[in-house]
Amino acid sequence: MTIDTQSNGTTVTEVGQFLKNPPEGFTVEAFGSEYRVHCSEENLVFIDNFRSGECDIVFQNSLGRKLKMHNLWEYTRMRKSLLSKRIYVLVSRCDQNIPESSKKEPSEPKVLQKYVLSIDGGNPMIKWQMERGLDWAISSVAGESYRVEIDLSEILESLGAAGVIAENLMKCNPTWKDSSFTLKYYSDALFDFPHWFGFSKRSFKLRLIKNT
Repeated sequence: MTIDTQSNGTTVTEVGQFLKNPPEGFTVEAFGSEYRVHCSEENLVFIDNFRSGECDIVFQNSLGRKLKMHNLWEYTRMRKSLLSKRIYVLVSRCDQNIPESSKKEPSEPKVLQKYVLSIDGGNPMIKWQMERGLDWAISSVAGESYRVEIDLSEILESLGAAGVIAENLMKCNPTWKDSSFTLKYYSDALFDFPHWFGFSKRSFKLRLIKNT
């Protein structure tokens, strides 16, 4: 199943469907129980290697969910890509209900389904939010090194409300997991105390806004 919101090009595709019918710019090769996914430079992929059922899924050209940058040139290049390319992130739909027998012990929510979420960084509404969030993150930190999390949970909640979630999953208490990716900027400052003590962590959310 692939859900496409025509107003801004946001899509949510089940992993199995993504592998069977990869979108433009992607090719998939099967090697036994491993799938290797290749993508063109026109896309930005923030997906770590993962396991789905009995198969290992490897995105060959992925930047990983947490991307490190070490100088202004790397940041500027990444910022330009975020504001112009299509972005792909792996997300999981989980069941928040915890069995009575497990409530006394910490437990992870049960994963119901994995999806590949795609947003168009060049879409005017997404681009505007991304620019504003990145500018705010940089201007709000005291040190030279920082990390900023781009949170996509509200986009997913909007899509869920629009009917992305299958009827059988609605009977659970669903929530989204891993619905973000992170940029980490490391400077060579000798005494970057705000970063060392965790004061340079920032986060902002992207939302679905209809073009008017």
